[in-house]
Amino acid sequence: MSADLKQLQQKLNITFRNRQLLKQAFTHASYVNEHRFGQHQDNERLEFLGDAVLELTVSEFLFERCPTRPEGELTKMRASIVCEPSLVKFANQLQFGQYVLLGKGEELTGGRTRPALLADVFESFIGALYLDQGLEAVCDFLRRFIFPHLTLDGKLQTNDYKTQLQELTQHHNLGVLEYRIVEERGPAHEREFVSEVYMGDQCLGSGTGRSKKEAEQQAAAKALEHAVIPKS
Repeated sequence: MSADLKQLQQKLNITFRNRQLLKQAFTHASYVNEHRFGQHQDNERLEFLGDAVLELTVSEFLFERCPTRPEGELTKMRASIVCEPSLVKFANQLQFGQYVLLGKGEELTGGRTRPALLADVFESFIGALYLDQGLEAVCDFLRRFIFPHLTLDGKLQTNDYKTQLQELTQHHNLGVLEYRIVEERGPAHEREFVSEVYMGDQCLGSGTGRSKKEAEQQAAAKALEHAVIPKS
């Protein structure tokens, strides 16, 4: 059983105007699947929105805090902050896992501590907070709980294959990359995603993972591994 979300709001000193948004942010698809007759919505759409809001707010933070860093370095720094391992760390710092509403199967298989789930919940919370109170509230939350813990000393994540692939294609002026989730399989507590990365109509690589981000990273890694880059 998840802890009371009122307790979380008190801990964060944030009061949601629309408490349903907060509940949705912490509602996993496995819970919705087991309560089909209730008025429940899972957090996947909020995760999508939160991902975009994080990209923007972290970009602004780095732009202001690192005025001498070039664009390439800022891109790598942002990638190291919004990557799954970092999001899991943030979620664990705030003990988000204990508040998630899970289906029985997901609970029994350790979903409350599963990295992909925790990263998704953090993004979902950001999306919910943005919808409820706007961008400034998100920035205030990040300034209080996340940004003070960041180390901007150039130690960047080395396994961010998406950034590596983007840099390679940009260096050769090859075009824009597009990631597509082409398949979702398995039950909610054992969900697996299949992602493909495209440049135009050409598929450069395919990858699978327990989260969309992981699948996209694996697709980028496959493209880099085989050097499947179109000739200019």
